[in-house]
Amino acid sequence: MGLFQKLVSFLGVGRKEVNVLVVGLNNSGKSTVVNNFKSDDDKVTDIVPTVGFSVERFQKQNLAFTAFDMSGHGRYRDLWEHYYKDCHGIIFVIDSSDRLRLVVVKEELDLLLQHPDICQKKIPILFFANKMDCKEALSSVKIAAALGLDKIMDKPWHISASNALTGEGLQEGVEWLTQQIRELLSVKN
Repeated sequence: MGLFQKLVSFLGVGRKEVNVLVVGLNNSGKSTVVNNFKSDDDKVTDIVPTVGFSVERFQKQNLAFTAFDMSGHGRYRDLWEHYYKDCHGIIFVIDSSDRLRLVVVKEELDLLLQHPDICQKKIPILFFANKMDCKEALSSVKIAAALGLDKIMDKPWHISASNALTGEGLQEGVEWLTQQIRELLSVKN
């Protein structure tokens, strides 16, 4: 069972649409993370860079789950904001080994957090500090400090060290996000 199916089964809610936005800079591992969430039959062996965005849908236990895997290339990042309004959670993937672009990650995160469709919502944000297997990777604690995550007071957030190629660390993050979305949906009902 893929991680998305586990997420869906853990939610256990009625016929509710759950939209999750997967964002981050190009080459951070977003599509590889999403590929891990797929069932074994649907996984692909060759991951190619996303142009624009791709959509993955899953059905399980009366829940329609949609993940929007957004391109991280600079010219496509403006597309992200078109999906903020209807998302129930955000997965922000960070290349922990790309120290030079950590400043750009912070700028994009700040833009996301200041957007009118996000700043007014208590939307959960899951950060994957990806590529932790790389020798030059920063720890998730150092990434959290560099991004100023401790200053996010109005939204639940969690950072999980991960390796999307092996799937390491993804389960912990998905379980946290599942619980947060469950709580968000129960408050709305």
